[in-house]
Amino acid sequence: MSEAIELSEAPASSAPATGSVTLKVSGINLHYGAAQALRNVSLDAHKAKITCVLGRNGVGKSSLLRAIVGQHPVSSGTITLGGSDITKAAPYARAGKGIGYVPQGREIFPQLTVRENLETGYARLPRKHRYVEDEIFELFPILKDMLSRRGGDLSGGQQQQLAIGRALVTRPDLLVLDEPTEGIQPSIIKDIGRAITYLKSEKGMAILLVEQYLDFCRELADVVHIMDRGEITHTGPAEDLDREDVRSYLTV
Repeated sequence: MSEAIELSEAPASSAPATGSVTLKVSGINLHYGAAQALRNVSLDAHKAKITCVLGRNGVGKSSLLRAIVGQHPVSSGTITLGGSDITKAAPYARAGKGIGYVPQGREIFPQLTVRENLETGYARLPRKHRYVEDEIFELFPILKDMLSRRGGDLSGGQQQQLAIGRALVTRPDLLVLDEPTEGIQPSIIKDIGRAITYLKSEKGMAILLVEQYLDFCRELADVVHIMDRGEITHTGPAEDLDREDVRSYLTV
């Protein structure tokens, strides 16, 4: 790891492209041995849009993300990114094609410093792009203040910001987040929400967000999918979450 972290001014952002599909999941099924976790699941994630997947614990939300980022093979169906079939691609190859992943539980390296955790995002980048953009520190100023602190010494909310920052170091086109508000204090939830909104509106990034926090999804999402027992049972705009029949999918 280098002793100093290189910073760079973010280039002036151009108007984000809207409407084009970045990710297309078509009829995927996924099994863990004899148990079926996903059943004919289909969804799209578009540039400059936030797509939210909601559902109770154990309905297949994290399995869906693991299928998308390549951590578990699908039994059938296809996954395409930017028009390219990535159904059988390795996780590192999917990262190379523009998927940034923030897993549930954050999975930062507790013995590495904040600087070193961020630098692990360099792996997929050509040497000339191996620096942390100033924009990441503008979104999460605490990271710049704690560059020399070990990841394990950060609070849960700070670790979540670090996990998102590490994913952003890879310059993703699609940012995939698995329950980023889990166990996080309200003030940092607001900071994360503002960052996600900025990435959508100013960077034109496609965001795929798995959540259980209903209000967070309602405030941010353009499209909401609700999962139950490995299937998508409802798809619609975020405003649908105010409907009683839609909320019934989320009650225990």
